[in-house]
Amino acid sequence: MKSVFVINGFLDSGKTQFINYTLAQPYFRTKGTTLLIVCEEGEEEYDERVLSATNTILVNVEDESGISVEALTELDKKYKPARVIIEYNGMWNYKNFKLPLFWKFEQQITTIDASSFELYYTNMRSLLAEMMRKSELIIFNRCDGIYDKLPGFKRNVKALNQTAEIVFEDKDGEVNATLEEELPYDVTKDTIELTDDTYGIWYLDALDNVDRYIGKNISFTACALVPGNFAKGLIVPGRAVMTCCAEDIQFLGFPCKYNEKIEDHTWINITAKFGKEYFAGYQGEGPMLTAVSVTPAKKPKNEVLSFN
Repeated sequence: MKSVFVINGFLDSGKTQFINYTLAQPYFRTKGTTLLIVCEEGEEEYDERVLSATNTILVNVEDESGISVEALTELDKKYKPARVIIEYNGMWNYKNFKLPLFWKFEQQITTIDASSFELYYTNMRSLLAEMMRKSELIIFNRCDGIYDKLPGFKRNVKALNQTAEIVFEDKDGEVNATLEEELPYDVTKDTIELTDDTYGIWYLDALDNVDRYIGKNISFTACALVPGNFAKGLIVPGRAVMTCCAEDIQFLGFPCKYNEKIEDHTWINITAKFGKEYFAGYQGEGPMLTAVSVTPAKKPKNEVLSFN
C-alpha cells in the first residue's frame, strides 16, 4: 500500500510552509521518490533545493478532475512514488475526495490562519468541517495578538473533531501558555447546573480538563441511552448536538452508574457526581458519572442542541 499524507486548509493558511519544513526534516526522509501533488498556488513557493535533495517530484493540479481516482492512478504509474503528499485545495469539497485502492491515508493535517478563522467558521463552516473532521493534527498559525480568542477556537474545533491534536503557533513558534477561557458557569460551585446553551461547552471542557470537575455534582436535562453492549448498571445521559449541519448531529454523553431500571431514550433530569475511572470505551481512564438523583423530564422543545 502506498502511504498518503494529506495537508489541507484554505489558501495561504500555511500548507506550503508546513510541507517545506517537513520535507527538510531528517525524520521524514525515506528511500524512493516522493510525489507532491499541489492543488493550488499561494504566495509561498516550494524550495527547489529541498525538492531535489529529498527526491520529491512536484505535480501541479488545476481542478478537481486532476485528483480523481483515475488521474491519481495515472500519476502512480508514471512516477512510481514510494509515498505521496497532497496539498489539497480548501475550496474543493473534501467529501468527494477518494484515493486509489492501493493508496492508504497515513495522516491528515489541517492548517488554519488563526487571523481569519472566525470568518471561515461563520461563513464556510461546512467546508471547514469536511477538512477537519478526520485530521489527526490541526495547526493554527499567525496567532499573534489574538491569544484571548484561542480557547474559543479550540472549543470550535473540538466540536467538530474531539480526538484531534490542536497546536497554536505565533511568529516565535508554538504557543505553550495554558489556554484558559471564561466558562459560562461557575466551576467553583459544588453543583454545576447546565442549560441547553452550556451543556455542549461543559462536555468539551470536561473532556480536556477532567480533573477540574472531579467530585462535583453536574445537573442537567438529558436523554438517557441504555446501550445493549454496556455492562448492567451503566447508562449514558447526554444530548444530541449539531456542530455544522444535520448530518453532523452526534450524541454527547459520558457513561453513568445507575442501578435502577430505565428504558432506552428516556428523558430525565439528572444530578450526577463527576469522577474518573477506567472504561473500556476509552481504552483507559476517562469521565465517569455516578447518579445522585434521577427524575422524569418532559422532552424538550429543542431535542438537538447546537454549537454557536
